[in-house]
Formats: sequence, structure tokens, C-alpha cells
Amino acid sequence: MAARNISRFWEWGRKIICVGRNYADHAKELKNAIPTEPVLFLKPPSAYVREGSPILVPLYSSNLHHEVELGVVIGKGGTAIPQSAAMEHVAGYALCLDMTARDIQDECKSKGLPWTLAKAFNTSCPVSDFIPKDRIPDPGNVKLWLKVNDQLRQTGCTSQMIFSVPYLISYISEFISLEEGDLILTGTPKGVSAVQEHDELQAGIEDVVAMNFKVERH
Repeated sequence: MAARNISRFWEWGRKIICVGRNYADHAKELKNAIPTEPVLFLKPPSAYVREGSPILVPLYSSNLHHEVELGVVIGKGGTAIPQSAAMEHVAGYALCLDMTARDIQDECKSKGLPWTLAKAFNTSCPVSDFIPKDRIPDPGNVKLWLKVNDQLRQTGCTSQMIFSVPYLISYISEFISLEEGDLILTGTPKGVSAVQEHDELQAGIEDVVAMNFKVERH
């Protein structure tokens, strides 16, 4: 098999592992308890969408929210990876959005059901170009921002994360083996809010990358 190009991980990576409620202020804004261990959920690779294609509001949702996140791209697989070796498994990073059908998520939570329809729909994971590891020397000090129609909605720093990148890699790999090309979404800072059809979303990692997406309805 030809060597796979990690800088196009979204074309062949097999899973997206997401961490919920990893910023205390975001947990509070949604009236959730601050977790004592990571809250995990999955998106399929069909959730990926790249600049130039729109974010599509699912037909069943009328309250789609943006969540800006640092994504960690796995370059070397492993199971039960120790925290001390976790960063050796990182190939690089990506700026990501975890688009969430909040009305569906609230309904699922109230019924004790999984969040799949709220989180895993097509275009629910907008992703930037691959960011080589050396562009982000410290994943624990990354400044994220997001604007909707030029209005600043989210700003935060990964220093505010409850669980660090090495901890998350170690924790996840205890239960779910990590594979080359996998993406870990590390959680979102506070300031999530609804987007409407025709809105323009701009997001960035300060001094590293920025991206733009338009919201459309199916």
C-alpha cells in the first residue's frame, strides 16, 4: 500500500474521538457538572467538511451551535499509551469545529439517550489544513477564537482545559486503540451559540491558522 499522507488525514483517518465539557466555563454555561474524568463521544469520518463546502444544518434541528476546538492528529497508533510518551504519538494538529444540534442534544440528554444525531451528522466536523507539530510547540497554550458574521463569539486558551492533551491521549487509548490518522477533538471554551442559514463562520488559532465556512440548510 502506498504511504498515506498525514497532511490529508481527513481523507483516510478512521475515527474522530471528541471530548465533551473539557473547559469548566463551557460546562457551566450548559448547566453541566464539571467532569472528574473525560466525557467521550464519536463522530464518523463522514462528518468531515473542508473550506469551500458549506456546513449544512440537519433537517431535524432548529438550534445548531458552533464549538471551536483544537484537534490533535495521531501519527503513531497505540493502546494504553503512558502520558509520558503521549506526545510521541502526535503528528500535528488541526483547527476544528464541533457543530452540535443543541435542541437534539438536549432532547437526548433528557431521555437518557446517546447524542449521535446531535453530533455525528454530515458536515458536523469542519476542519482546517493540517498543522505540523512544530507550529504548535505547546498544545497546552493555544489561543482559539471564533466569529459569526464578524462578531466575536468564542475566545479561549487550551491552558483552560481540564484534561491536557497528553492525559487525553493516554486516557482514550486505555479503552479505544488510537490509529494513525485519528483525530481527537479536545473540547470547546465558553461562548457557544446558535448559527443560522447564510451565517459566515470564521475561526482561528492565533498566529497559526484561520478558516471560513458558510452555513446552509439542506
